Amino acid sequence: MTEVVPETEYQSLHHFTTHSPWEHLPVMDQVAVDADRLFGSSLDTAIIIDECSLPKKGKKSVGVARQWSGRLGKVDNCQTGVYASLVNGAKAAIIACRLYLPRVWTDDRKRCKAAGVPDDIKFKTKSQLALDIIRHARSTGIRYAWVGVDGGYGKEPLFLQALEDDGEQFVADVHKDQSIYLEDLKLYIPERQSSKGRTPSAYKTDVPRMTVEKWAADQPEDAWQRVITRDSTKGLLNVDILTRQVWVWLDEKQYVCKWHLVVRRETDSHKTIKYSLSNAPAETSPERLAYMQGQRFFVERSFQDAKETIGMDQYQVRGWLAWHHHMAMVMMASLFLLETRTEQEEEFPLLSCPDIAAIPDEQNILAG
Repeated sequence: MTEVVPETEYQSLHHFTTHSPWEHLPVMDQVAVDADRLFGSSLDTAIIIDECSLPKKGKKSVGVARQWSGRLGKVDNCQTGVYASLVNGAKAAIIACRLYLPRVWTDDRKRCKAAGVPDDIKFKTKSQLALDIIRHARSTGIRYAWVGVDGGYGKEPLFLQALEDDGEQFVADVHKDQSIYLEDLKLYIPERQSSKGRTPSAYKTDVPRMTVEKWAADQPEDAWQRVITRDSTKGLLNVDILTRQVWVWLDEKQYVCKWHLVVRRETDSHKTIKYSLSNAPAETSPERLAYMQGQRFFVERSFQDAKETIGMDQYQVRGWLAWHHHMAMVMMASLFLLETRTEQEEEFPLLSCPDIAAIPDEQNILAG
């Protein structure tokens, strides 16, 4: 920035990011409100939760610890943030984030203080951070029809239960070993629940219980339904899906839910299968469920644009405040790119973020 912005220098910009006392949350909230203005009123808008791990070294950078990095595909030193994107078709804007602090950080108050972590920040799981983001978005009036999460959050029963209790509609990816029941468990549990409490596995002789992978494998080929989920650069994207309403046991307190199971299979790779659970209304069509399930694809687009064009992963800061300042500015820049693409989509439907970034250089060339 110092090379292209007149009358600026590195030290002042670094101070603005690292030590300047401006609050990041109001900035992020304004980004969310502006994104909501673009497409929040649409019934096809969702809020998608995902995490992003950025490789970082050293012991003083806030949140850095040996943890799973999806980007690297292994456990390594990295910072992990939980992010929310407002998504409508190919349009996606990052509207919130929370930095995940592992217990090795929250249990070391001296280390936290040195990194500027506020005293009231306690350990929270990633699913708890995600729930905080969703509830905050609702409280600020952000509009979306459903919540989408990947299997890392879909495997958390308390998280799904909290979304259900909050009245949120969701589509949650689950792992292939997710247990489901094909009959209403409530017909069996009250008669057999002991004072000590027993897990669902105790009733497997009475209730058809299986994994989602096993259920899908047992279905005949003609049960698969081919649907169009979205448009892509290569034309309309077709997938094969199975849907069925199933029962899911969330805990040992007889919390049983009847949800949709959505199984998606790639048409050109029958071994590439995704499983999801959704509490959408019972009358929701298979086509709609498939569309909702497929919207997580565009979150990766927002991360890709933020990294390649804006420098989301290219920062040299260590502290709590600086990390959040950097992410707030990344979100602002990402929204600007999205707004520009939206304004120009009729004349330039294929305008990319790198194209927008190159516009000032082209204008300077023409002016020269």
